[in-house]
Amino acid sequence: MTTAANGHAPGSAARLAAVRARIAAAAERSGRAPDAVTLVAVSKTFGPDAVREVVDAGATDLGENRVQEAEDKVPAVGPGPRWHLIGHLQRNKVNKALELFELIHGVDSLELAQTIGQRAESRAQRARVLLQVNVAEKETQFGFEEAALRGQARTLAATPGLALDGLMCIAPLVQEPEETRPAFQRLARLHAELAGLMRGEGHAWSHLSMGMSNDYQVAIEEGATLVRVGRAVFGERSTAAGAAGVVPAAAAVQAGTLAGA
Repeated sequence: MTTAANGHAPGSAARLAAVRARIAAAAERSGRAPDAVTLVAVSKTFGPDAVREVVDAGATDLGENRVQEAEDKVPAVGPGPRWHLIGHLQRNKVNKALELFELIHGVDSLELAQTIGQRAESRAQRARVLLQVNVAEKETQFGFEEAALRGQARTLAATPGLALDGLMCIAPLVQEPEETRPAFQRLARLHAELAGLMRGEGHAWSHLSMGMSNDYQVAIEEGATLVRVGRAVFGERSTAAGAAGVVPAAAAVQAGTLAGA
């Protein structure tokens, strides 16, 4: 257990530096500059003090799985970092999500996308989102099926109030990081396939959000521009978090609810 009883994450600056070094090495292996990849430090279950320590060490982007947790945490941490919603978004939480987050990663259906667009327009916003794809092809995971996304791509591209920045996935839960490579390759191919349509409609379509603590280096080698890393930056989460209603990591990945570990 590396998390202290007070919720502080000792050694997080050193962990952050180590993750950044591995990101740089993976980017170089794929022929890209290290700054082509943004680290989203996943702060779910950690308190504001632990989060501020990571921000003070240089983290610029933070990820939360749940709107409810972010409602208190974002103002407590204060200005500076960019906040990403990386978990499943319920439609009744869309308004609050638009207030708190600069980028919503897990848009997993046409209906949710249209709701976000409508709510954003009513606020005179254009919501930056990523479309989540179910590359694991599991019924228990959220996300568009590839064929469905192809069929709905034009409707999504024309939805008012949305700025489509790219795609997101949660790789299958496997023993070895290398086993995630085919899933990341599939997402990258789909992103490239839809790029002409999306950019032609004025969307940036520049991001691939894929890779977590166990497999982010493989994801970067396959083109990730955003990696969602929690444990490798903040340390292990307290078992007390589970008692507070946080789903254990393995079960949550299988259920498609854990988007950054």
